[in-house]
Amino acid sequence: MAVAPVCFAQANPAKSAKSASNETVITDLEKSAWEAYKNKQADVATKLLSKDYCGAYADGIKNLDGELAGIDLREYSLADVKVVFPSADAAVITYKATTQATSAGQDVSGTYNTGSVWIKKAGKWLCVFHTEVKTQ
Repeated sequence: MAVAPVCFAQANPAKSAKSASNETVITDLEKSAWEAYKNKQADVATKLLSKDYCGAYADGIKNLDGELAGIDLREYSLADVKVVFPSADAAVITYKATTQATSAGQDVSGTYNTGSVWIKKAGKWLCVFHTEVKTQ
């Protein structure tokens, strides 16, 4: 009787589906944050950001209060979205954001390489870090 070798290293469909589901959750949360900024809903944005949130930008480092002040986002689009999970309770999302916006009266419209870190605390995903770098 001949025995054929069998490969058991194939991807687990349940795990792949769960990963895709988690990616969708993080992507949807990130989009919700952008919508909250666009619609000037500080209360909604605050619920998405950790109390120890930090944002790093060309004009400085911002905490939670600083993040919610001074931006007038008129339009935006997100492209090339990628989500990775360094651990079960941490997610890193990267993408290109194209915006029409002003900050402190200055036009800051353009395309940005963007990233955020989300941490799951007490079963709820919260953004703890965000950064944007304007493309050349």
